[in-house]
Amino acid sequence: MARKTKSADFDNPVIALSLEAAPLSEATEAYFAKCEEKLGLVPNVLKAYAFDETKLRAFTDMYNDLMLGDSGLSKLDREMIAVVVSSANRCYYCQVAHGAAVRELSGDPALGELMVMNYRAARLTKRQRAMLDFAWKLTATPFDVVDEDRDGLRKAGFSDRDIWDIASVIGFFNMSNRVATATDMRPNSDYHARGR
Repeated sequence: MARKTKSADFDNPVIALSLEAAPLSEATEAYFAKCEEKLGLVPNVLKAYAFDETKLRAFTDMYNDLMLGDSGLSKLDREMIAVVVSSANRCYYCQVAHGAAVRELSGDPALGELMVMNYRAARLTKRQRAMLDFAWKLTATPFDVVDEDRDGLRKAGFSDRDIWDIASVIGFFNMSNRVATATDMRPNSDYHARGR
């Protein structure tokens, strides 16, 4: 049975203020229960999108494909891209949430913090450095990206399909960062303690 969302369901009341109580379908209820089971929480970004099931499904389908689907990029690679893009955009939500994912996936709490503060200070492989330099540039100055940047990724060992995946993750998080910032979306408080 569908339920209504309430302001108390959100860690951030600003999100809840923009949403009238919306009924959640059984499919969304099941998806949220799966998140709770696997993650121990329902990410606030999903709660924020829940006011419109079509938008929620579009967001989750794209996220799940880019971040969890088959790729030449590891899950850690993709989370590192998310953090670097979010750092360039100063997106608090994604820096916290994806910084926690980097800490957990790498097993290195310091790496998660370095990625948020200044990825250039982290001890990275040449492959990771090339990928993250590209992520920063495509985010900060997309008009400056040229063939040499793509060639640099190829020289670092990335295939053209990998470059597509890198660019897609970068593009997704630029969009997500802007929505999160525009709506004052706040990360679940649980993220702050993860991977420490």
